[in-house]
Amino acid sequence: MPVAVVTDSTAYLPPDLVRARGLTVVPLTVVLNGAEGLEGVETSPADATRVLRGRRVSVSTSRPAPEQFAQVYRTLLAEGADGVVSVHLSAELSGTVEAARLAAAEVGDDRVTVVDSRSTGMGLGFPALAAAAAAARGADLTGVRDAALDAVARTTIYFYVDTLEFLRRGGRINAAEALLGTALSVKPIMHMPDGAIVVKDKVRTASRGVARLVDLAVEAAGGGPVDIAVHHLAAPQRAEQLLVALTERLGDRLHDTYVTEAGAVVAAHAGPGLACVVVHRRTP
Repeated sequence: MPVAVVTDSTAYLPPDLVRARGLTVVPLTVVLNGAEGLEGVETSPADATRVLRGRRVSVSTSRPAPEQFAQVYRTLLAEGADGVVSVHLSAELSGTVEAARLAAAEVGDDRVTVVDSRSTGMGLGFPALAAAAAAARGADLTGVRDAALDAVARTTIYFYVDTLEFLRRGGRINAAEALLGTALSVKPIMHMPDGAIVVKDKVRTASRGVARLVDLAVEAAGGGPVDIAVHHLAAPQRAEQLLVALTERLGDRLHDTYVTEAGAVVAAHAGPGLACVVVHRRTP
């Protein structure tokens, strides 16, 4: 059996793609106004949006326990996997990578290796898919890990939020940045150059935010072939605008495209109105 690939629920991969590529997804936990649920299993994006738009807002997220990862790894190995590569959201945003590494040490570092995607959404999903493709080709544990790391280096994420308030509440950006955005009534464009969320640009309107996302994505694409993923939260029209504009701008350089709604974990920190573009530069 080839090397098994594990990721987490913040990759927001289309379910049929998860099944087709043989990926195992470990969900994070979301607590919405006291109600706890597993992302994508017990808690949906609509659940998060409803709470975030209400008067009473109490939202938190938590990583899977190391025991959860250890159980998954042991099951895959018992079923005949040669090894496990576990690819997860940025360690700057969550303790998920740490939990996975603790579990890997318990199960055996020679059989399980963990990769920090330094991103989330399809910024995580593309490296997980690259690892699964390498595993399907028969690569060994090192080869599958290296495929994931190579995809991390070739993937760029930009996203627009209507307000920095949710990121501030969740501790993902500092209060000064949030205050600046509020005081100037600007709409921020964010990116994750080293795994942490930082402000890339500021615009005045949502429509300009979408246009700026397109410009940044085309710049990140360079001159070669790319795959594109678009995420949104309660903003399907923005996602459609992004995809149409990117299709026109990138032309025949554009290969695979994915459009999914962000799940409850990202929703809790980004808020309704999120629009996100992930650019994956293909190897020549």
